[in-house]
Amino acid sequence: MPAAADYIDPAALMRVKSLEMRARMVMEGFWRGIHRSPYHGFSVEFSEYRQYTKGDDPRFIDWKVMARTDRAYIKKFEDETNLRANLIIDRSKSMAYGSGDYTKSDYVATFATTLGFFLMGQGDAVGLTTFDEKLDLYIPARNRPGQLRRLMVELEKAPGGTGTDLAAGLRGVNERVRKRSLLVMFSDFLAPLDEVEKEIALMAAAGHDLSIIQCLDPAEREFPFDKAVHFEDSETGRELYVNPAAARKDYLQRLQTHLDGIRKICTKVGARYHLFSTDYPLELALSELVQRH
Repeated sequence: MPAAADYIDPAALMRVKSLEMRARMVMEGFWRGIHRSPYHGFSVEFSEYRQYTKGDDPRFIDWKVMARTDRAYIKKFEDETNLRANLIIDRSKSMAYGSGDYTKSDYVATFATTLGFFLMGQGDAVGLTTFDEKLDLYIPARNRPGQLRRLMVELEKAPGGTGTDLAAGLRGVNERVRKRSLLVMFSDFLAPLDEVEKEIALMAAAGHDLSIIQCLDPAEREFPFDKAVHFEDSETGRELYVNPAAARKDYLQRLQTHLDGIRKICTKVGARYHLFSTDYPLELALSELVQRH
């Protein structure tokens, strides 16, 4: 894939007020990147195709694709391609944090909308679940006119929760999503993980295809502060005076332990894990996500 410098800077992208327009811009850049890529034939471009194998009817070969790639692909039949996907979005107060001009919530909303465009464009059904300290919203997966618009209306809302209960949100999903689905969860995962493993394991046991997407602000990953300041917990309101020079090493160690814990849970249950900073181009983030499906 082309380098990150070839894509839209998220800071510039987020200055576009329309969520739909941002998502369409990401999709355009995403497809341009795929067409420039030397790695033809991976799943993102051929999500509706599969490679020709001996015994397949050659009448179903897509000759246009073959001309572009020098590989033989056949169109999947409808029962092979359509799936149900549910986008699970953390709407807790911590998602309203941003060290720049936009927040983690802005980034995730744009990411989720772009993924919705991609999935519905290939005939898949898409739903939405949002949560904070409890399950907030559940829209079943559908592929019909107006569905994506309905999801965008919800995704444009600012986070309204006062806390985070990842386990409660996932529990709500397990109670409502009964049919096997693709579940894509967006969160900063800045919460205790003790109960999360159980709920994610139940999802995997139910046969769902799981992708866990952790989005963090660059300041949360790098702790670039150099002056003693008061930090305020966005969810509890608690204030803490911190000397960054003294706290940085311990903070980064604790963060790495936390990230390792999330990754370990995902590996254990067979979920895909992605970690993105909110300054990472969304075209590349989307590409990395769909390549692994």
